[in-house]
Amino acid sequence: MAVSDRRLAAGALAACLALAVLHTWPLATAPAVLSRHDNADAMLNEWIVAWVAYQAPRAPLHLFDANIFHPEPRALAFSEHMTVQGLMGAPVLWLGGSPLLAYNLLVMAGLALSAWAMWLLLKRWTGSSAAGAVAGSLLAFNAHTLTRLPHLQALHLEFLPVVLLALDRLLVERRARDAVLLGVACALQGLTSNYLLVFTAMAAAVGVAVRVNEWRHPAPARTAALLGLAAAIAAALVAPFLYPYYLTQREQGLTRSLDEVALYSSTWRDYLSTAGRLHYAAWSHRFLEGSTALFPGVAALALAGYAIAAKPGLRDPRIRMAAAFGAAGLALSFGPALPGYALLYRWLPLLQGVRGAARFGFLALVAVAVLAGFGVSALRARHGGKRWWPVAVAVLVAAVNVEALRAPIAFRPFDGIPRLYQSLNDPSVRAVAEFPFFQPEAVLRNAPYVLSSTAHWKPLVNGYSGFVPSSYPGIAAALRGFPDERSRAGLLRLGVSHVVVHLDAYEGRGGEMAASLNAAPWLVLVASGNQIRIYRLITS
Repeated sequence: MAVSDRRLAAGALAACLALAVLHTWPLATAPAVLSRHDNADAMLNEWIVAWVAYQAPRAPLHLFDANIFHPEPRALAFSEHMTVQGLMGAPVLWLGGSPLLAYNLLVMAGLALSAWAMWLLLKRWTGSSAAGAVAGSLLAFNAHTLTRLPHLQALHLEFLPVVLLALDRLLVERRARDAVLLGVACALQGLTSNYLLVFTAMAAAVGVAVRVNEWRHPAPARTAALLGLAAAIAAALVAPFLYPYYLTQREQGLTRSLDEVALYSSTWRDYLSTAGRLHYAAWSHRFLEGSTALFPGVAALALAGYAIAAKPGLRDPRIRMAAAFGAAGLALSFGPALPGYALLYRWLPLLQGVRGAARFGFLALVAVAVLAGFGVSALRARHGGKRWWPVAVAVLVAAVNVEALRAPIAFRPFDGIPRLYQSLNDPSVRAVAEFPFFQPEAVLRNAPYVLSSTAHWKPLVNGYSGFVPSSYPGIAAALRGFPDERSRAGLLRLGVSHVVVHLDAYEGRGGEMAASLNAAPWLVLVASGNQIRIYRLITS
């Protein structure tokens, strides 16, 4: 890469970082304090990132044997594993940063890197930095990603543009190194999110299918072999991370039924939904509640339409590829309402783990980003020599960002995990249970307990994830009357040595609970403060 190209790439990265700061404002002002803890998933995902950073260097072969939902094995498989994000955030945690700080830095990094990767892809494909700036903005900062800040797994898309680049080069140049790059990029994107693994595989398969005339001549056998090599590399890298999900599916029934998928599928309202302040205030507030935000934006749709209408339009294989996987994502987002979805569900095991079919619509947003970049390139070819063109570029980049802009975002301050939890970081502590112990229908209220367990990493009977294991309802029933004798027997069966009690969470019954705890002869107080008490169980 020439010096000028490196400088341009560095400048693009700086611009993408600035846009990430803008779209998440005021997060950058206090990333160790500001949180989205109004959403239980944010706390869960902070825990996941911290768990990967903790466990990977100690026992990588037991990465999925996470400390929540004790004594269930492979508890990490109840959620996204986010190994890539965990490893990216590990240095922050190893240097003493909090899970919240690591998470917030990863939010901004994911958005910035995703925008930068798409920027570089469209710059390479079109020769236009303006096309890259528009496409990168649309990939990273759109109605969907900016409503999913508590979901780190949806914000790291930086490997998807590499997948598109490698696939295009493989089909055109038929080189083994492009097959290797394609396989590695697919695997890395898949290791950021199981959903993105499915979406990436779908986009690649559709891309190959619509460009069949290219790779069938003059050497179809070599092209097929290289595609097979890419698939084998991706499968080899991803398989160790999918196997725990397979075991969990077999043992726990971790499969999303078609009826469940239908509840989380798109309707036409989703494609009119955006939380961007401009459109939300004017009209989109009528559609956003309860929907998946998938409105691409007026400027984006206009540019994408121009790319298809202008020459060469769909005759360009890259434009055709993007349009095809975008159409496929849009169709699949309607879930079982789409004729043939049930058949695909039975044939493709990965699809059986997709509950939110509406999120397939994100592929449509990816396609619009690519097509909009080509639209800018077509405009440049026609008007690039005119004096007003630089102003037009600035207006286009500003327009796609203003349409998506939600900032300032309402974060809430987080004081950190109570220091009291550090008393559990002791060899005598075998397993922990926290009370109130919430029933399955309120399992999301366990999320603060899950996050707090990062202070000690002891096995925790409580848990929160996208799936409630089969053992949890029985455990919750046994512990319902805590601190009665039945709960004591249940705790001892689970190997629990310490309990943490949050008196203020008993909603007006804190004094009654405190009296019950004082009267329980099998509980010894070891630490207290701020309405939290930690007790050791007497086992004899």
